[in-house]
Amino acid sequence: MREIVLDTETTGLNPRTGDRLVEIGCVELDNHIPTGNTYHQYVNPERDMPDEAFAVHGLSEAFLAKHPIFSEVADAFLEFIGDSDLVIHNASFDMGFINGELDRLGRPTVDFSRAIDTVQIARSKYPGAQASLDALCRRFEIDLSARTKHGALLDAELLADVYLELVGGRQPGFELAAERKASAANTIETRTAPARPARPHAATESERAAHDEFMQQITDPIWRD
Repeated sequence: MREIVLDTETTGLNPRTGDRLVEIGCVELDNHIPTGNTYHQYVNPERDMPDEAFAVHGLSEAFLAKHPIFSEVADAFLEFIGDSDLVIHNASFDMGFINGELDRLGRPTVDFSRAIDTVQIARSKYPGAQASLDALCRRFEIDLSARTKHGALLDAELLADVYLELVGGRQPGFELAAERKASAANTIETRTAPARPARPHAATESERAAHDEFMQQITDPIWRD
């Protein structure tokens, strides 16, 4: 089962009012296990960078101007995600920007039914608790020390760990370990020990005499009633 954990950074909050995509990060999962295969791309938004957005991710207009525009990376991005389900924290936000960019190019958009929203999973599993990525990392004791600012690939990697916890902790790893243990057990040879003759248990004459002498010392034994 292939899934793609996805995160984006943008110039703002609303693609319908001119905000654009500036970074995409993806982490591939196979049966809920990261494969090490990732996709990461900075995108030139062809516009300025508002101070509020820069404070979040630290990606300046000058830095992004050196990178390709979305039309130049769209094929590589779509090839990477393929037809896999997309694990996204607050899916409506990221899907809105991805589909906004695709729609701007006149290309088919990504069906929202492919999105697995970890915010919804967290709110269902922990009603009333904070469901931000930071809060979930703290809940599951996932190291946040590298997250001084938002970054699409780093956040996708953190979200992959959070998603694994939300869908059952490290159970996939336990299952693999159990399979390996069972496989190893099946390779152990069964050996039949040779039968040994029964050891004699009959008392010797000297043992019988010693027993009779001891029994004579017991006064009024109950077996003589």
